[in-house]
Amino acid sequence: MRPDVLTVCFVCATQNEEKRNLNLGGHVGFDSLPDQLVSKSVTQGFCFNILCVGETGIGKSTLMNTLFNTMFENEEASHYQNGVYLRPRTYDLKESNVQLKLTIVDTVGFGDQINKEDSYKPIVNYIDTEFENYLQEELKIKRSLFNYHDTRIHICLYFIAPTGHSLKSLDLVTMKKLDSKVNIIPIIAKADTISKSELHKFKIKIMSELVSNGVQIYQFPTDDETVSEINASMNAHLPFAVVGSVEEVKVGNKTVRARQYPWGIVQVENESHCDFVKLREMLIRVNMEDLREQTHARHYELYRRCKLEEMGFKDTDPDSQPFSLQETYEAKRKEFLGDLQRKEEEMRQMFVNKVKETEAELKEKERELHDKFEQLKRMHQEEKRKVEEKRRDLEEEMNAFNRKKVAVETLSLAQPMKKEKDRKKQRLCVSVHLCSLTD
Repeated sequence: MRPDVLTVCFVCATQNEEKRNLNLGGHVGFDSLPDQLVSKSVTQGFCFNILCVGETGIGKSTLMNTLFNTMFENEEASHYQNGVYLRPRTYDLKESNVQLKLTIVDTVGFGDQINKEDSYKPIVNYIDTEFENYLQEELKIKRSLFNYHDTRIHICLYFIAPTGHSLKSLDLVTMKKLDSKVNIIPIIAKADTISKSELHKFKIKIMSELVSNGVQIYQFPTDDETVSEINASMNAHLPFAVVGSVEEVKVGNKTVRARQYPWGIVQVENESHCDFVKLREMLIRVNMEDLREQTHARHYELYRRCKLEEMGFKDTDPDSQPFSLQETYEAKRKEFLGDLQRKEEEMRQMFVNKVKETEAELKEKERELHDKFEQLKRMHQEEKRKVEEKRRDLEEEMNAFNRKKVAVETLSLAQPMKKEKDRKKQRLCVSVHLCSLTD
């Protein structure tokens, strides 16, 4: 045995042996770690992002005001939108000493178009864009995730119209497209417009249709013993039938938030009237952190994994060996440069072909112009010959006319002279005759 080699023998316990529990001899202090986390989290603050999906006028803004017991900025939307667009608004709220950066995203124009086939696409694109923004921040060399404003959607409240019959095709298609990207909680809006018996049947019908169409909605977690019982009971109440109102109505000696009708008063926070309190408890007081964790650990990780796989990154190679990020980067870089060179060559060849085609077209145009020039030249010569012939004919006519004119003028001068001679001759004859008579 080499002298620099030290052999140490360890006695390994069997796998089924119980773990040893050690009791500390005194107070160390790491039991204050949860308090440190709480203090740090409270100092940093929290963010929570809600996506409200529903038709215009179904009560999304009113429910948000009722949930957080405040009046947010509400801009009434019309029913004449050409398409669906998302309107996010961020507010800084504070309750006790806890600060919350709340972002409410409204789907303006959802369900208002005649053709609703693509109504879900702007919503999906918005969620993917927020995931992409967070992924780009993670991939930066100098990251600032500590103070980064996380705008990923943590919960989607899907507002269902209280028809009492069944879900619309638009509802099923939209929820099916969103269930792998965001936590969905379906709620029946304006639940005071249908009776309790109809509402109970409507809830059963909705859950049946969601299950039959494979729509995965958010289930309140039951793995934590402290909240497993209440969450399990609340899962049975889905979808929640809610009523929203910020109006205060006096009932007996108390002033409550309610909706007043000629036939009575619907109290928002009365659990026998609606499920608003259940929604608020489950969404904000009990499961807000779980919604944030599910968004990061499930939906964002799914998007991140798919995005990185599209870029060519993998955890292991075909031989199940760990992948080196540097090797993957170099391989992708070579592949990218190869594709770039290939595309450059294709573009160069395309340019050469385009130049040749242009030259051929120009030569063809030149030949056509030359032919046209020759044709026009021949036509010009022919016209010139015809003009020359007409000119000669005209000159001949002019010469003949001039000859006739001279002849006429000569004839017109000769006739007076002849008449004068005749008159003189006649006078002479008369004189002779007179002389003969005299003799």
